[in-house]
This record gives sequence, structure tokens and C-alpha cells, in this order.
Amino acid sequence: MNKTYSTLIIDDEPLARTRLETLLLNFPKTINIIGFAKNGNDAKQRIELLKPDLIFLDIEMPGLTGFQLIEHLEKIPLIVFCTAHDEYSLKAFETNSIDYLVKPVRIERLEKTINKLKQFNINQRPQNILEVIKTLNESRAAEMMTSITVKKGDSIIFIKLDDVFYFEATDKYVTLFTNTDHFITEKSLSQLEQKLPNHFLRVHRANIINTNLVEEVKKYFNSRYLVILSNNKRTQITTGRSYLEKIKNWINV
Repeated sequence: MNKTYSTLIIDDEPLARTRLETLLLNFPKTINIIGFAKNGNDAKQRIELLKPDLIFLDIEMPGLTGFQLIEHLEKIPLIVFCTAHDEYSLKAFETNSIDYLVKPVRIERLEKTINKLKQFNINQRPQNILEVIKTLNESRAAEMMTSITVKKGDSIIFIKLDDVFYFEATDKYVTLFTNTDHFITEKSLSQLEQKLPNHFLRVHRANIINTNLVEEVKKYFNSRYLVILSNNKRTQITTGRSYLEKIKNWINV
């Protein structure tokens, strides 16, 4: 007889949580959704309270990332990792978690995960997940950007990320802004979002900000915020509505 797994969905994006819930409802004999969490801190509390058999876990979240969350747990449930960034698809996860899903999750791919669960013995949990995460974090830290290269005339110069206040995308270009100058980079915002350190946050489809260089955040109308940077111009950036949850998690409201 197949086991039904009590399941918690953990993702900071409301649309992603809803999509995954809708897909999982197709497997009522295997999946029993008992709750949701919108960030790592929230997830830790809910896991300790609800004690799920299984979690579908987003990796990149504000506050505690998915990996950091696992490191904070006394008892680790079965895990299906979910993320938009396929850079995390390491072979190690095939033996140290139940599965790994790339967003947007497809029903055909999810069905393979469900079939794995049907064959799985819950008393034989994957081992060494913490060791795998530690190794991965060390590898990512070594690869983390500390500067970005830009062209200036016939030269290529290095801009320290600590000096970058924000990135802004227009129709054709992405421009980075320091306190005194600005430069065009060949990287897209999506590429930057994957490589930049965690204190860089995408707050609008056209903007990534350096949260270490924010002076003030004010409520704005229509579920948005006004971010004021600490540069000489005190640049003001209006956040996008679809980034509301990320902004609220960042400022802890």
C-alpha cells in the first residue's frame, strides 16, 4: 500500500506556491499538503510544529536560503528541491534528496518525482545531505562575484561590487551605477541575479539594488515601496508589485 506523505510547500513567491499546490493536488493518494511557508524562517517554525514527512523547498529565498534552513533543522524531512536556477542540479542530490525540480515545474516532471516517492522507504532516509550542502556552499562562495568588468573605450575595467549602488535595465542595455559614474554591462539582469552576492536584491523587472547601500525604505501606493539609496543623488527606486513578498521579507514586515 502506497504511503501518503504529509507535505509542506516552501517558496517565497506566491505564484510558485500556488502553481505547485495545483500540480500536487493531482496526486492525492501520495501527497497531503498540510501547509505553506513563504521564507526560511517561517519554514523552520512550521516544520518544527507540523513535522511534515516531505518538503518541497525553494533554494533561493530571502532571510534563510533553502540550504541554510536545512542546516538549522534538528530533524530533516525528505526534500524535493525546487529552483529557477539549474546551476544547482548536482549529481550529489540524486542520492541525498528525493529529487530536484527546475521551475516552472511541469506536471510530467513532477509525476516522475511522485513515482520515486511511491518506491521510497521512508525509514531509509537519504544520508549526508548536510555534507553535500556544505561542499556546495563552499564551492559557490569561491565562485561568488566580487567585481564586474565593463568596457570603457578600448579598455576593460573592474568595478568593485561594493561600489555599485544599483543596476538598471532599459530596452537594450543594463547599466550599473556607482556614486560618481555609470557603466554599461553586457550581462542581463537575469544573469546578474544568479551570480551577484545575496545582498543584491531584484526589486523590479528593471532594477537590482545593493541592499547594503540603502538609506531608507518608504511605503508607496499600490503595494509598492520607495527605496532611497545612500548615494550622492539619493536615488529613488520604486519596487514592482510582483516583488512585494521579496521586499517584505527583506525589510522584515
